[in-house]
Amino acid sequence: MRNMTLQAIAEAVGGKLENTGRCDLAREATSVVIDSRLIEEGGIFIATKGERVDGHTFIDQVFEKGALGVICEKAPSKAKGPYIIVEDSFAAIRQLAKYYRNQMSLKIVGVVGSVGKTSTKEIIASVLSAHYEVLSTEGNFNNEVGVPLTVFRIRDGHEIAVIEMGISDFGEMDRLGEIVRPDIVVFTNIGPCHLENLGDLEGVLRAKSEVISHMNPNGTIVINGQDEMLARIDEEASGGRRLIRYGKESKRDDVYASSIENMGLDGSKFTANFPDGSHYEMTIPLPGYHMVDNAIAAAAVGFLTGLNLEEIRRGMSDSQTLSGRGHIIHAADYTIVDDCYNANPRSMFAAIDTLGYALTRKVAILGDMFELGEEAEKLHGEVGEYAAAHGVDSLIFVGALAKFMYERARVHEGVEIRYYPNKELLLAALSDTSKDILRKDDTILVKASHGMGFSEVVDYLNR
Repeated sequence: MRNMTLQAIAEAVGGKLENTGRCDLAREATSVVIDSRLIEEGGIFIATKGERVDGHTFIDQVFEKGALGVICEKAPSKAKGPYIIVEDSFAAIRQLAKYYRNQMSLKIVGVVGSVGKTSTKEIIASVLSAHYEVLSTEGNFNNEVGVPLTVFRIRDGHEIAVIEMGISDFGEMDRLGEIVRPDIVVFTNIGPCHLENLGDLEGVLRAKSEVISHMNPNGTIVINGQDEMLARIDEEASGGRRLIRYGKESKRDDVYASSIENMGLDGSKFTANFPDGSHYEMTIPLPGYHMVDNAIAAAAVGFLTGLNLEEIRRGMSDSQTLSGRGHIIHAADYTIVDDCYNANPRSMFAAIDTLGYALTRKVAILGDMFELGEEAEKLHGEVGEYAAAHGVDSLIFVGALAKFMYERARVHEGVEIRYYPNKELLLAALSDTSKDILRKDDTILVKASHGMGFSEVVDYLNR
């Protein structure tokens, strides 16, 4: 890792380097981790205190595995190697990531928004990989710990990094932006997420827009042109940076998809149109009309970074979903749409739309959405009504808040509707074959906020 010596690291985090002994102070670290199980020869371990585990208890073990040094809040009783004492290990993670980012000259694409960040990030990375050596956020490591850990994975061989940036309160995006300093920022949309902290859509936009001041002054902001809130980001709000808008079937956008053909759960075909007048037929092999938005955003980034149209097409065709993010599982008895990593009203609507593409009997297992503030009951009710009105054959609602989905959905006729107060009662009901809840060859959407633990439901269906 470039310029990541113990002395430089100590200065970057404002810590005191101790117990150097005979160590080589000019040696560069090979990695930075907070999980002692991931330490490697020459790596740096940052000991953090969590709710259940205190990383300080593993300091001896990481030195035994060959760690170059440790960053910690309290000195080890019998240190087996160099350590750097800091007041706050989590602050040190951010400070060190900021320092390391400054050593690297590669281009960085930041992905910001309320819904679709992970899918969009994955498609952008796939597109760019057709031409560049790309590093991207693993899974959903998008917060004030995950983003620095992603930055620490950058090496000299990487040409572009695609970093997902997620927040839940004001000030967080400001701190992430200070670390990442992106050259391109993609805004997917502004929706009702984390309203307990952000208040309303105005607050969501304001919080996510904090990243702009940390962008490359000559950078580009890529905006979903169909989002009313994002339309408020104009030349003044962008600080003079270039604005590119993307969308579907709208020549008002700089990059847009036209002639969209739904291929069901196999994805969509469309023509991608670019600012220079060029166009090219492409395929996004991920189901859902909303995936075309994510795909055309990725096409815009590919265009901005110099890819030719065939490279963009090829990279997009190689796109895949992550577990829990609209991932299609062809199980022995069912087709499962695994979308249980997180949920908010907009992503619920999109997932229900995706289920509508299935050619078999359609079942939706929907659970609670968290962090919706005072409007939680109303927003859950709207999801229930939407689900009942959009061609789902069987609706199964699970959780305390999901009861409001159930109440609004059951006024619709012709839809099979069930409600269970918790996941355990759902699983018990599903295991009772006499209830005839599921049928062979059903297509089943499983979606809820991560805290509902619906991955267990997916595992049950995929057994």
